[in-house]
Amino acid sequence: MKRSLPLAMLLAFGLAPAARAANEADYKAAYATAEAASKEAAGLRNQWTVTVSTLAAARKAADGGDFDRATAAAREAEALAKASIFQATSEKEAWKAMEIR
Repeated sequence: MKRSLPLAMLLAFGLAPAARAANEADYKAAYATAEAASKEAAGLRNQWTVTVSTLAAARKAADGGDFDRATAAAREAEALAKASIFQATSEKEAWKAMEIR
C-alpha cells in the first residue's frame, strides 16, 4: 500500500500533458485583448505607463519570434490595464469620502 501511492503519483504526473508553447495566434489574441483593455483605460484617463511599456515589450518579443515571452507580456499588460480600469472606477466616487467637510 505504501509503495502504490508514490507509484500512482509518478504515473499520474508522467501521463499529464506538458504545457504547450505559445504560437503566433496565441500572442495575437492575447495582444488584442490587452490592447483593448489599455484603450479602455486610456478612455478613462487612467492608463498606466507600465502598461504601455509592457505592450511594447510584448511586441518586441513577438518581432523576435519569442511567442512564449510575447504572450506572457501581453497577458501581464492586460492585467495591468484591468487594474488601472478598476482603480479609475473605484476612485470615481471614493474621493468624496476623503473630502474635508
